[in-house]
Amino acid sequence: MPQTTLTDRFGRTVNYVRLSVTDRCDFRCVYCMAEEMTFLPRQQVLTLEEIARVARTFVSLGTEKIRLTGGEPLVRKDILELVKEIGSYGLRDFAMTTNGSQLPTMAESLRRAGLNRLNISLDSLDPDKFHRITRTGRLSQVLDGIEAAKDAGFQGIKLNTVVMKGGNDQEVPELVEFAREKKVDITFIEEMPLGEISDHDRGLVLCTSDEVRGIIGQRHELTPTPEDSGGPARYYRMADSDIRVGFISPHSHNFCATCNRVRMTVEGRLLLCLGNEHSVDLRHVLRAHPESDAPLREAIISAMDLKPERHHFSTDGDVQILRFMNMTGG
Repeated sequence: MPQTTLTDRFGRTVNYVRLSVTDRCDFRCVYCMAEEMTFLPRQQVLTLEEIARVARTFVSLGTEKIRLTGGEPLVRKDILELVKEIGSYGLRDFAMTTNGSQLPTMAESLRRAGLNRLNISLDSLDPDKFHRITRTGRLSQVLDGIEAAKDAGFQGIKLNTVVMKGGNDQEVPELVEFAREKKVDITFIEEMPLGEISDHDRGLVLCTSDEVRGIIGQRHELTPTPEDSGGPARYYRMADSDIRVGFISPHSHNFCATCNRVRMTVEGRLLLCLGNEHSVDLRHVLRAHPESDAPLREAIISAMDLKPERHHFSTDGDVQILRFMNMTGG
């Protein structure tokens, strides 16, 4: 009988895949990429049809959750066609991570195409600081995008904030109040050491999840909740609000023991761990076997043996992984 679930050497079931659809973005966030980026040539980028083949094959192997990432996925031409295709696969959870810039015009179409949830990056509520962090972004456009997503009927909307000490950590209380007002979840993320950057010293700006919880705790008591979104966040609730506050802590409280995820870059590299370079070239398999998904299926199954037990991010600002976050895929 064909294998219908993916399990690694450590007994972890892999049922969640993040698919990057582009390395390009209309923002240049300081923790994600260099200000002057060189993007991949078109022939190295998977077609939307190839990405759909990978998604379909993962679903046949027990994947229950797919997230589309980038770069910024909504700058990929014809992205709605891919959303419609994957939206027809009967997933338990179909999500996208976005900077929100394109949501004012695309939120309703994405919802109709079958997307369930949105994670929207929001690192500051101060227009000048937002522009400094994103280098090219306009806060008003993202705020309009959040409203458009709510108006489109997305029930699952979550804000993502990468917290940097001396950068936006003083805004944590304001961001929590904004999330409470908008009735959307918010997750605070420790910056990950991916790619060489010159904007700041990661070791100096690291703001741990414990520190962020302490900041929030001065205004609101946070109660741990066992709720699970199928991802790495640990969630808390407040007695006087329905929203959840999440924390993703790759440095201070790594989530490796329960990791159920793999990622595919837009050039078809299947990454078995965010913090390691273990990977398999699925693009080669796709293009060598255009008429059959069986070799792709076997390549994915075999790749599970490469998934490491854990990552080893340091807290001193050293870069363990040279690829930027926009290359990794969210």
